[in-house]
Amino acid sequence: MEHGDAIRMLKAIATAFDQHDMDRIIRHFAADAVFEGPRGPEPWGQRFVGLGAIREAFAARFAGIPDIRYQQDDHFVDGDRGASEWTLSGTTTEGQRIEVRGCDLWTFRDGKVVKKDSYWKIRTTG
Repeated sequence: MEHGDAIRMLKAIATAFDQHDMDRIIRHFAADAVFEGPRGPEPWGQRFVGLGAIREAFAARFAGIPDIRYQQDDHFVDGDRGASEWTLSGTTTEGQRIEVRGCDLWTFRDGKVVKKDSYWKIRTTG
């Protein structure tokens, strides 16, 4: 994948996440892609494999934080790897306000995402 194409893809994915456009997000993922979410029972968080599982994981995020926004995004790519930084904000269905910086580490193959590994800052108070 050409550098410019990969950057454009990451920007398109970020915009689609910000707009909650599942079809525009998923079209960039390979059928055997893996998403590792920032929370879960394992050291890598929770792992979702394949388009169906990834779609469900993203849909759950949108459902749990209905007004979620991904903004202030910045991206870089080197070969078949990339990284994105962004600010996630929104309010959970339980009323908790969230605003965190986070990043995704990406792996590409044949013009598609084969891995999205997400990290969020953990905010503390007091």
